[in-house]
Amino acid sequence: MYPTALTQLARANPFSAPLFSLQKVEEPQQSVHGQRQTRRLAAAATADDSEFPPVSSEMSCPYSLACVSSEGDSCEFGSQKYFVLCGFGGILSCGTTHTAVVPLDLVKCRMQTAATLVISTSCEVKPVAACEEGNPLNTNVSCEFGSNKYYALCGFGGILSCGITHTAVVPLDLVKCRLQVDPDKYKSIGNGFSVTVREDGVRGLAKGWAPTFIGYSMQGLCKFGFYEVFKIFYSDLLGEENTYLWRTSLYLAASASAEFFADIALAPMEAVKVRIQTQPGYANTLRECVPKMYGEEGIWAFYKGVVPLWMRQIPYTMMKFACFERTVEMLYKYVVPKPRSECSKGEQLVVTFVAGYIAGVFCAIVSHPADSVVSVLNKEKGSTAVQVLKRLGPKGVWKGLVARIIMIGTLTALQWFIYDSVKVYFRLPRPPPPEMPESLKKKLGLTE
Repeated sequence: MYPTALTQLARANPFSAPLFSLQKVEEPQQSVHGQRQTRRLAAAATADDSEFPPVSSEMSCPYSLACVSSEGDSCEFGSQKYFVLCGFGGILSCGTTHTAVVPLDLVKCRMQTAATLVISTSCEVKPVAACEEGNPLNTNVSCEFGSNKYYALCGFGGILSCGITHTAVVPLDLVKCRLQVDPDKYKSIGNGFSVTVREDGVRGLAKGWAPTFIGYSMQGLCKFGFYEVFKIFYSDLLGEENTYLWRTSLYLAASASAEFFADIALAPMEAVKVRIQTQPGYANTLRECVPKMYGEEGIWAFYKGVVPLWMRQIPYTMMKFACFERTVEMLYKYVVPKPRSECSKGEQLVVTFVAGYIAGVFCAIVSHPADSVVSVLNKEKGSTAVQVLKRLGPKGVWKGLVARIIMIGTLTALQWFIYDSVKVYFRLPRPPPPEMPESLKKKLGLTE
């Protein structure tokens, strides 16, 4: 049973190790206590799939293992070169992935090592939570709520949250776009990955990463930065009581206003990204694609998709911010067993992630039809959004929805998590969930 199990393990090797078969190998005869030792079988790694020779019941010694590299292998299995190259693979896999998450790891470590107490100006020791929430004399924040520094750091948080997350899911985004523009060739998510790897190799899954990073970093800057600006601006116009009563409408209006400008910043790089991903052979890099598009269609090539972008991104962002804000409010009210002021920073970030994922699922559904139109429009020359919409039909606009839900749900959750982590790291003011003003409670007769 031992050689059979050994062969099955070798064949099940996901890294295509050489197959094992049994070969007879003669060894020098030696006497043990006056008796000759019987011949032993050596299991040698060979490239063929020959049948195992019969095993004699008289064999008293176990099978020894001798590996011989098959044709096409760069080295012998188990050799020094084999071990060195395996170690090099480990260096790349661990070094690359851990370096990619350095910003998040830094925030996590600082949250763990940060002191849980702060010293007030009167030298009295107070808990951080008590100083952070609702205290106008709070010395634990780095800037005033609504100041220029506050807006600038919120915009920086938007750059990190959108740029990093959208670049991380480029392979899934590439397959999603190809499902939308060529459903006959790319049947499903799995099939899309296999066809792409077969035609372009593993590197082909990273096509469009540069315009994705640049474009969505600019979008994140405008989206999150302007959202904070418009939210405070509209709140000042409404007044304290109306801000509370109409807070959902406030979130919708502020996010829509911010996304209007964010899409103008995103449109050029989005057009380049889609052209690279959906037209194999057109261009492989940002530097190659931009001059080619400009030479063929002029500056309009980069902005012809801005209206469909508004159609896709404005409903998406309105849902993203309004759903997130209200979900956070409901989680603290009905799920979290203690007020936010008593929650640790880690607990608050967990609530942020959960609320972000819930918002992301709704975002994907609301914005998917327009996303399909944008993908087809940026691939084709001379088409309009109305023409593409008519050609796709009611069923065609929902192609790739599953991939988009997975991508956008994860994406939105990570974006909110990173954005909130940046606020924690830079000690920005983070107001608690809205509560009914005392003046409104008196008007409604809710206080004695």
